[in-house]
Amino acid sequence: MPRTEETGLAIPEPVQQVTGRWNGLFRTKTVEQSIRDTDEPDVKLRRDLTAWDLTFFGVAVVVGAGIFTLTAQIAGQTAGPSVSAAFVIAAVTCGLTALCYAEFASTVPVAGSAYTFSYATFGELAAWIIGWDLILEFAVAVSTVSKGWSQYLGEVIGGPATVHLGSLEFDWGASGLIVLLGVLLTIGTKVSSRVSAVAVAIKLVVIAVVVIVGLRYFNASNLSPYIPPAEHSNTGQGVHQSLFSWISGAGGSAFGPYGLLAAASLVFFAFIGFDVVATTAEETRDPQRNVPRGILGSLVIVTILYVTVSLVLTGMVPYTKLSGENATLATAFAIHGVTWAKNIISIGALAGLTTVVMVMYLGQTRVLYAMARDGLLPRSLARTGSKGTPVRITAIVGVVCALLAGFVKFGTLEQMVNIGTMFAFVLVSLGVLVLRRTRPDLPRGFKVPFVPYIPILAVLTCLWAMLNLSVETWLRFFIWMAIGLVLYFAYGVRHSLLRTGGK
Repeated sequence: MPRTEETGLAIPEPVQQVTGRWNGLFRTKTVEQSIRDTDEPDVKLRRDLTAWDLTFFGVAVVVGAGIFTLTAQIAGQTAGPSVSAAFVIAAVTCGLTALCYAEFASTVPVAGSAYTFSYATFGELAAWIIGWDLILEFAVAVSTVSKGWSQYLGEVIGGPATVHLGSLEFDWGASGLIVLLGVLLTIGTKVSSRVSAVAVAIKLVVIAVVVIVGLRYFNASNLSPYIPPAEHSNTGQGVHQSLFSWISGAGGSAFGPYGLLAAASLVFFAFIGFDVVATTAEETRDPQRNVPRGILGSLVIVTILYVTVSLVLTGMVPYTKLSGENATLATAFAIHGVTWAKNIISIGALAGLTTVVMVMYLGQTRVLYAMARDGLLPRSLARTGSKGTPVRITAIVGVVCALLAGFVKFGTLEQMVNIGTMFAFVLVSLGVLVLRRTRPDLPRGFKVPFVPYIPILAVLTCLWAMLNLSVETWLRFFIWMAIGLVLYFAYGVRHSLLRTGGK
């Protein structure tokens, strides 16, 4: 039984694939072929990352400015003190999907994450759809989060990080950040991981200061009632309401048991991003062991951080004082006269958002790299430079995202990140069941326990989270998917290496 030189993964003989003009749309790319592709000299990535690097990447992308803002807003408007329980519920449900990602990444240690996993289980068409979905997810995430970074930069420098070019407003802070991170990612993934580790360290120090100072004003009576009495909440009308509200005709709930569940659905999105760790599997040493450790380890650390901060926050002030739309962690400190906390939190947010943009940028390039290597996009884009990184793709992504961040106001478009991620989660969770049945012979460095129950629960929780997104987000999602199908049948289906035999 042959083994690849760098992964040491035993490769069984590939199974016979489905052929035919239309059946080819559902033709899967074998795990064996995906692993062999990682050894091609011209498109080879360098293996530099360890389990610690991946853990830092996971913490870097999940803990951003949201820990300083989302916690306060959910406590004041939806859950009260039980926001800490909402984070636990969200972490457990997100952990179900994380287990599925860990199994896939240890079985198919190849760049591309959900795209590559879908290619191995559902076929080329599904792989293209999820790849196209991830392109939008990461591009919007990089652009919108960098604009949030620019806003915090404005608070630190005492003025907006923008300039007017005629009738247009250019956000030089957001664009500058993307260009800088693009240079770092081109130099090498290991260098990027070190920069990310420094930024994560700054972020953790700020969170530690916030927690230690906040404990001085902690009053356990503020946590009672832990689950406040239920209230009716307006979730919007028309296309602005959630899909669940539109289908059921029910209004939203604030506080009480239903408010707690609604809060868990909202904070669920605070955990997304750990899946980006799976995109670096091809650049990881001993990926069968280190990738699962990185994914699950980062999720545990992030959960502890969110729960700790939420408990301290709701213990500092009554949740009713956090009901304003602009409430943040700094609001609780301002009530106690600790005005300097705002500046500390701004520094923490800058560090947090820097790492989020960097890791999302990395994820975007690796998905495009995997698609280009398979011929679904121009294969020349997959060429790697002397540093073992896809230089062309990194540059293209940097230019596009820098222009978007510099000139476009995204508004509610940022919800596209959430629906795209949830869709990927569903396919990966289902894919575990498919690959267990079709390829039980594959060596797996990590196995999801209690199959099929955990993957099924992961699918159900993700679908529930998707139902809580707005109708307009769903409409935009379908439009983007339709555009992707046009491009696939116009280019990808005719250039796919799986179809052409590498010609």
